[in-house]
Amino acid sequence: MSEAAVLRLVISLVFIVALILACAWIMRRSGWLRSGAATGLRVIGSHRLGARNYLAVIEVEDARLVVGVTANQISLLHTLPPADPATAGLSPSGVLAQEEPRPGFAAALGKALKGR
Repeated sequence: MSEAAVLRLVISLVFIVALILACAWIMRRSGWLRSGAATGLRVIGSHRLGARNYLAVIEVEDARLVVGVTANQISLLHTLPPADPATAGLSPSGVLAQEEPRPGFAAALGKALKGR
């Protein structure tokens, strides 16, 4: 084998490996490749408290949980009643009501923790 053929082979292998890594990165970033994603879990909102600390409201099956997340642990802070998607935003007659301005996440969290 000549030096040109070996060089061409090495360049081809490097190109193929780089292409595989790029495809894997794109799939992970776009959400096509999910590792162990739970089906009944949804993050409703979050509020950053610091560099590595935040609060989050998570909906799990029939409950909404307020959790505190740090670099070392996740703590349950409060359990909220489940939201009723069938009647959310409907007036008693079943017609969509005018949507009132909702308080921000921080205000709702403060109100929920005061009642605790």
